[in-house]
Amino acid sequence: TDVSSAPTPCDGRLAAMAEIEPVPRLIGPGACGGRDMIRLDAVWLADKNRIELKPQPVLRCAMAESLTAWVRDEAAPRTAVLGANLRSVDIYDDYECRSRNRVPGGKLSEHGHGNAVDLRAFTLDDGRMIGLTDMTVAKDFREALRDSACRRFTTVLGPGADSHHDGHIHLDILERSRGYRICQWEVREPPKVPLPPPRPALADAPVKHSRKL
Repeated sequence: TDVSSAPTPCDGRLAAMAEIEPVPRLIGPGACGGRDMIRLDAVWLADKNRIELKPQPVLRCAMAESLTAWVRDEAAPRTAVLGANLRSVDIYDDYECRSRNRVPGGKLSEHGHGNAVDLRAFTLDDGRMIGLTDMTVAKDFREALRDSACRRFTTVLGPGADSHHDGHIHLDILERSRGYRICQWEVREPPKVPLPPPRPALADAPVKHSRKL
């Protein structure tokens, strides 16, 4: 009964820095859905450059606002160290009525409330796709993204959290008691290939001299 299509203060703040489409009365099944849901199409930077989200995620406005602010203030500026501007964000998952990690009978995921989004990669304006879990991408770049995400969101899951998150990054704003937060994103490096052991030195062999006949 508290679900309404009336704009909220969050809608107004978000519309000033992003392209959005309201999704009123997104309800069920069961406990899924919620109020103040929107579709986030793109993020506007301060210089009016536009960053697309592909495909456009459906999120609760509060989550969309957190994601937009992180893309604007953290992700986009940091791509400059890679020599190109951020042009789009590859979305792996958004609103979906399901259990955590799709385990049958498990607790409802924050995805079911529109409070979570999974990210896979950034696309730069020079055409490069930067995988957020790609071990060949500069480690300091991925570490900076992880640290900023863990300050912004209450849950950050990636490689090292469990096998379900080895190929993407999960972000959500679940509120826990005493402000407890989870940050589990291991910034991995390519495994080092061991060098072959040195070959044993050959003993000096006797030198044979030939005589001319």
